[in-house]
Amino acid sequence: MILRPTLEDYRVIGYYLGKVVVGIGAMMVIPFAMAAGCFETGPAVDFLLSISATLLLGYCLIAICYTKKDLTTMHAMSVASLSWLVAMFVSAIPLFLSGHYGSYLDACFEAMSGYATTGLTLVVDLDHMACSYNLWRHLTMFIGGQGIVVIALTFLFKGTAGSFRMYVGEAREEKVLPNVIETARFIWLVSLVYLAIGSATLSVSGIMGGLKPFRAIFDSVCIFIAAWDTGGFTPHSQNILFYHYFPLEIITVIIMILGSMNFALHHAVWTGNRRELYRNIEIKTFFFSVVVTLSVACLGLMGQGGVYADGFSFFRKTFYQLISGHTGTGYSTIYARQFVNEWGQLAMLGTMLAMAIGGCICSTTGAIKVFRIGIIYKALRQDIKKLILPETAIVMEKIHHIKDSLLEDKHVRMAALILLSYVSLYLFGTLAGMCYGYSLSQASFESVSAAANVGLSCGITAPSMPATLKVIYIFQMWAGRLEFISIFVFSGMVLAAVKGKE
Repeated sequence: MILRPTLEDYRVIGYYLGKVVVGIGAMMVIPFAMAAGCFETGPAVDFLLSISATLLLGYCLIAICYTKKDLTTMHAMSVASLSWLVAMFVSAIPLFLSGHYGSYLDACFEAMSGYATTGLTLVVDLDHMACSYNLWRHLTMFIGGQGIVVIALTFLFKGTAGSFRMYVGEAREEKVLPNVIETARFIWLVSLVYLAIGSATLSVSGIMGGLKPFRAIFDSVCIFIAAWDTGGFTPHSQNILFYHYFPLEIITVIIMILGSMNFALHHAVWTGNRRELYRNIEIKTFFFSVVVTLSVACLGLMGQGGVYADGFSFFRKTFYQLISGHTGTGYSTIYARQFVNEWGQLAMLGTMLAMAIGGCICSTTGAIKVFRIGIIYKALRQDIKKLILPETAIVMEKIHHIKDSLLEDKHVRMAALILLSYVSLYLFGTLAGMCYGYSLSQASFESVSAAANVGLSCGITAPSMPATLKVIYIFQMWAGRLEFISIFVFSGMVLAAVKGKE
């Protein structure tokens, strides 16, 4: 028998959701300060209104739903799911007021794309957008990459069992440190240290590439944020192609790969355990996957014949798009329609497979994740050994991820469940795209990009695309970033509210 949620259940969810909303409102102070400092009067007013509305909503929820009760699993998963939706709606307010979006739905699409670190965009006239608005677009990626709940855990929550449940609800499968609050703060420490180093390196590269100092510094901060959080937003409509500078491409590739790595792996390296870099199952699987998908993409491009003038240009373009897709970043050094008009279906397939697999768990990237691919491969190898060896043989498979552990059925079951959920989500978006007249290759490419939180586009994502497709992609970005479990629990709570017994 399913029990209907009580009023106290709703109060707990509302109270903790209010805290998260307050955190979002506080983060809006950063672009407001920039607007004030750069004398952008209109944007400053827009952010002031947005901050007021967001904080008012947050504090109203806290006051109306005040409780001292800790979060149960149902509460925590529901808060994690709802936080991203509410954050999308409030964060879209300043974007919509900017005048660079055709509708509030387009602004919501942009906000969800930012928080989900996807990078698909519906912005109009990006090249003339005020710096403060542009900074807010990239800050949503910085917040979403580390995690909206991680921000709340860092600054607004005490270390309780409910805090850990919220952390898990945001698709974080492991604690880097024993305490979840310490883990959240370590994630921010790593991100801020790399922000300083990466932005400085990119700034030097930008100045050497011909940018003026302010433009170089501003663009570098934005580019680092999106590359580290495997997002894909840039301050220019041509994406990374705008810069036409090879050293900058090399730096962004390094940042993208770092951003796609597990925070537990970062901790291991930071604490001196560098052997983990070549022992870890995720690193091994990631390297193998890159080799396979890059080979497929290269074969496809060679079959097209004469797309690029020389071998260096061929490898430079192919490798950049492939790594961008595999890390879930979405940075591009080609135009969107070149995937269709020049790369062809096989090269698109290689890139799409890379996007579908993604980077590491407990990182800023989306998609299935190489850890789960590695688990399924280990399980397949174990089953083959069982068939070959005598029935009396005991077959055990080890996996090394920070530490050695035995492969168990629960690991395989969870990996298979998430893989099946992603494949279903990819197919759902593909069918939706085909219903609107797009070819299988284009519809599947765009669907995988949205659901895997990548951001590479073959040209479907545009302000003129159907509103229903925008909503579908928003759902895909949301579900793909949270990796389903918290959404399943939240959906169960909604079902219980409708059909449950008192």
